[in-house]
Amino acid sequence: MKIRYTKYDLQLLHPFRIALYARTYTPLTLLELEHEGHIGYGESSMPPYFGETPETAFEFYKIVEHSGILTQFGIKTKNIGDMMNEIDTLAKGNSAAKASIDIALHDLKGKLENKPVWSLMGSVPASMPVTSCTLGIDTPSVLRQKVGEAAEFSVIKVKLGSDNDHEIIKTIREVTDKPLYADANQGWSDPDYAIDMIHWLAEQGVILVEQPLPKHDIDGNAIVTEGSPIPIFADESFQRFADFNRISGAFHGINIKLMKSTGLFEAKRMLMEARKRNLQVMVGCMSETSCGIMAGAALAPQCDFADLDGPWLTSNNPFDTPILRGGKIQLYDVAGLGINKID
Repeated sequence: MKIRYTKYDLQLLHPFRIALYARTYTPLTLLELEHEGHIGYGESSMPPYFGETPETAFEFYKIVEHSGILTQFGIKTKNIGDMMNEIDTLAKGNSAAKASIDIALHDLKGKLENKPVWSLMGSVPASMPVTSCTLGIDTPSVLRQKVGEAAEFSVIKVKLGSDNDHEIIKTIREVTDKPLYADANQGWSDPDYAIDMIHWLAEQGVILVEQPLPKHDIDGNAIVTEGSPIPIFADESFQRFADFNRISGAFHGINIKLMKSTGLFEAKRMLMEARKRNLQVMVGCMSETSCGIMAGAALAPQCDFADLDGPWLTSNNPFDTPILRGGKIQLYDVAGLGINKID
């Protein structure tokens, strides 16, 4: 198997601001795995707060290449799950880099078997939930512009956690009555304030809230969840499968992101475990190209909510943009992820 990778700066249509930082682009690595004339595509998205860079990803790819694990692809006793378990042990962290390998392996497997990745994941396209379009923290005039740009979407996700959260919601409500998701990104610190805020948000048509308090404040988040009239989802507090016990009882649901979970293999395990624990599930994303988004979309029909908007928030997506109808990403009977690279 041949492995190729390159650095890619994914440019954002607008400066993207959340409670704790702002950026104008997101560094990625784009990965290709070639086997028997087929190419599997993968990507790692690494926002600055994530702790990974293209350089750390390149170093990890070299470790994987030298390990020989990728040469086991296609051997009947070595499925992707077995390979990813081995790859995971090669070095700590590197979740996004691992995710890019997992995504590329699933794309490649789909192409070799002439099956869509969503079929490999056991999904039913007709069950696809609507996906939200995210609005970063901004001025009222830019927020109104962003709402107009999100006309194709039937749900808006709003970044909160600043000093003008009320103004942000009121501004959006001036121009749309679409349902809203809210994401505080750890921007609130006091449980009582968060509960009051969430009650007000519910009155404004917000139907769920992500990560109200800092990720390590599990007790505080549990207090908010108990007092909330709408579902509270763990995002920063929930990274990988091992976090289930740590956050037990503190949230109504989890946000699974492939860049955190090391890819589709562990994401599917997370989904199945969440169902056993009666947790709701959102599948989310970082700033990603169509590659990462269509990987997430392959799992989305099994989730309650989706936030897979990367290609619509960027200006230099190197793949064709997914098709959106009725606010839902469309899945087709196409081998692999169903993406085409733009030359």
